[in-house]
Amino acid sequence: GGMNVLFIVVDDLRPVLGCYGDKLVKSPNIDQLASHSVVFSNAYAQQAVCAPSRVSFLTGRRPDSTRLYDFYSYWRVHAGNYSTMPQYFKENGYVTLSVGKVFHPGISSNYSDDYPHSWSVPPFHPSTEKYENDKTCRGKDGKLHANLVCPVDVTEMPSGTLPDIQSTEEAIRLMNVMKTNKQKFFLAVGYHKPHIPLRYPQEFLKLYPLENITLAPDPWVPEKLPSVAYNPWMDIRQRDDVEALNVSFPYGPLPDDFQRQIRQSYYAAVSYLDTQVGQLLNALDDVGLSNSTIVVFTADHGWSLGEHGEWAKYSNFDVATRVPLMFYVPGMTTSPASRGERVFPYLDPFSHILDLVPQGQSKKMVELVSLFSTLAELAGLQVPPACPETSFHVALCTEGSSIVRYFNASEEKVKEEKDGCDDTSRCFNEETVAFSQYPRPADTPQWNSDKPKLKDIRIMGYSMRTIDYRYTVWVRFNPNNFSADFEDVHAGELYMVETDPNQDYNIYNNTSHAWFLKKILG
Repeated sequence: GGMNVLFIVVDDLRPVLGCYGDKLVKSPNIDQLASHSVVFSNAYAQQAVCAPSRVSFLTGRRPDSTRLYDFYSYWRVHAGNYSTMPQYFKENGYVTLSVGKVFHPGISSNYSDDYPHSWSVPPFHPSTEKYENDKTCRGKDGKLHANLVCPVDVTEMPSGTLPDIQSTEEAIRLMNVMKTNKQKFFLAVGYHKPHIPLRYPQEFLKLYPLENITLAPDPWVPEKLPSVAYNPWMDIRQRDDVEALNVSFPYGPLPDDFQRQIRQSYYAAVSYLDTQVGQLLNALDDVGLSNSTIVVFTADHGWSLGEHGEWAKYSNFDVATRVPLMFYVPGMTTSPASRGERVFPYLDPFSHILDLVPQGQSKKMVELVSLFSTLAELAGLQVPPACPETSFHVALCTEGSSIVRYFNASEEKVKEEKDGCDDTSRCFNEETVAFSQYPRPADTPQWNSDKPKLKDIRIMGYSMRTIDYRYTVWVRFNPNNFSADFEDVHAGELYMVETDPNQDYNIYNNTSHAWFLKKILG
């Protein structure tokens, strides 16, 4: 009994996908998955940087409980011996397998991707991953560089391949082994692209002629953006091609034509990713497991493509915190396929122009911290209990409740409740909320503002997103005892979604905050 789980997590992928309404991108395979899935259009990461986000959703605890805001501690030692989602599946009779980047490698997962706690066999990392940041990009001068924008000829790459191609091959091999051994599996596959460098097979550029690429709708730093909220995109400044532009610190901007090239390459990397996901899902059909495998597709956080004059993640804006999230559950989100019928035929992005729409769509605000309890419920396992107020001593509990209850909830009901609203507070109370946070070392952008080490954190930006607004307060934070002082507010942001969908007009200073502050502390 029990379904297998295929858990696909992508590095730095914001929802630039056809199934999320992006008209430019070619993502036929992910769109096809969406057409059999329930798709969450308002899903948010708890911190817009790799290690903290991944440890958060893999343990089902928020960053204030994992105490990981940087890359430099292992939660089991530093916070509490928390069970992880794969560990829970393993303890419930699943073979748990990790391919590619699932946990963030390094000290934050004990240099072992949390093996043997989380995984049945040692995790697989592609052998060519070590070349990611090397000089493998041929420049106009014919020489090799470590560029940000890096279309390549795969045959010229070390071993003639790329890390995500190797991960797809290994994941397919493992599915075949599981099928042969008739073993129930939880297989996590972590793809690297579109994480920088934007290194992908050069043919994907053909899908995106430069003349079709626009700048961000708001490529300027908003006038009322508090300086503490801004991230100065240090990581891309360190790439050879960006460094050569001599862009001023911290606000730039990058030259328009280069902004277009970054956006073009990000899209190309997404289409390359789509082909990998397509091959992986096509293999699920090949081994005959599409009817008995839950597929989850998500990302660890988003990535700013020039909005607010910012690049990369490292902020509390939607562009950095919002992620794609979809669940394919045979017999629940889709009727079971008849024998021999393919659910996921491979679609070539160079020829398939399909208008695939999500099977079901929810606009509820949801959080990645809910993944643990949601997957447990979908797989028919006992859902871990909700954590008590302080839970450092509790090994198995979760701070994100299951979102299965939203899978077929009609969206209409919300509308009626809203119309019958007389006072704001009751009106907003019906709503779901997503929380994110981001640390800063100082009130103004400096070299370590994007990724401050724990000991250097002085301010924490706590942010809440509802259907109507995003509200953020930047408060004093003490890294020695992990305490945030909401009496000491350094800056604030408030954006109304309906009139300001891109979050460019901060109205924090012309609003009374008592009510919002109560909500965020609640």
